[in-house]
Amino acid sequence: MAHKKAGGAKARQGGNVVGKRLGIKLSHGSRVSPGQIIVRQRGKTFYPGKNVRMGRDFTIYSLADGVVSFRNKTRRKKVVSVTEE
Repeated sequence: MAHKKAGGAKARQGGNVVGKRLGIKLSHGSRVSPGQIIVRQRGKTFYPGKNVRMGRDFTIYSLADGVVSFRNKTRRKKVVSVTEE
């Protein structure tokens, strides 16, 4: 005789997955230095603007010293840029 009931056990395993800490790391008006991460994302929610580059994992980071600014280019396209001071 079987000592355990068969089936259904595998679906309930591995349920608690740790969060990936995605999102906006620096808000509008924050000062940044080169290489500092502004947004961590999956896919292109935010697009890079002036003095900003997008990494291959869609992370947006600064290329220059300055101030972060967010703006809506169109209804669907949000652009992140850094203005130098």
